[in-house]
Amino acid sequence: MDLHLKGKSALVIASSQGLGKAVATQFVKEGVDVMISSRDAEKLAKVKEELLEIEGGGRVEYFACDITKAEEIKLLAEKTRQAFGAIDILVNNAGGPPGGGFEQFSDEDWEQAFQLNLLSYIRLIREVLPDLKKKGGRILNIASSSVKQPIPNLILSNTFRMGIQGLAKSLAEELAPYGILVHTVSPGRISTDRVAHLDQLKAEKQGISTEEVAEQARKNIPLGRYGKPEEFANVVTFLASDASSYMTGTSILVDGGMIRAI
Repeated sequence: MDLHLKGKSALVIASSQGLGKAVATQFVKEGVDVMISSRDAEKLAKVKEELLEIEGGGRVEYFACDITKAEEIKLLAEKTRQAFGAIDILVNNAGGPPGGGFEQFSDEDWEQAFQLNLLSYIRLIREVLPDLKKKGGRILNIASSSVKQPIPNLILSNTFRMGIQGLAKSLAEELAPYGILVHTVSPGRISTDRVAHLDQLKAEKQGISTEEVAEQARKNIPLGRYGKPEEFANVVTFLASDASSYMTGTSILVDGGMIRAI
């Protein structure tokens, strides 16, 4: 199927590793011009070289940005326009906040999680919106399976991921007249450094090995395994494409059937 993505431009946040990198990779394979970004310029340079090796792929540029800082987000959007012209696709993404329960966190912890995991998404949307309103486009917000079922010991993530869900659903209605489609895409247990870290924390808390934690998790996943980053990226790429032209405001789980909620 031709997804009609060739020649589009995308800004993919937190894309030097994990899910963001997987999404950027799939976009480049489809001929999308991609601006990758994270705080680590050295990692970004290496990822750019990897992506440029994709035969027939789109162009790739990178810009290091701390998305908790409004002025750096403005500069990132401008750098993307300078590189590719108008922005067609925004993939919002951010590393998860620390794990822990309610009584462990101070006001400062809550504020930092808000800045990283919700306000950054709001600011990035605000910056790219003038581009998207000209000819339509996509806003794809990466969240977590916690938007359907809270995850124990992740109260910061549970709280602000739900905020992403509400933001996306509201924007889907507001922006539909401009041809802008908005979605929340939520991973379950995908094999990334973040999930490996959470498994390690759980193993330490329970006094068992990380493999035992992973085995327990796999038993609760109908497909019996952790997902691959590229499997998640395939869903994001579909939502970014013309193949999803009559969809907006959806919240899609990529979780191997782990969440039982309707």
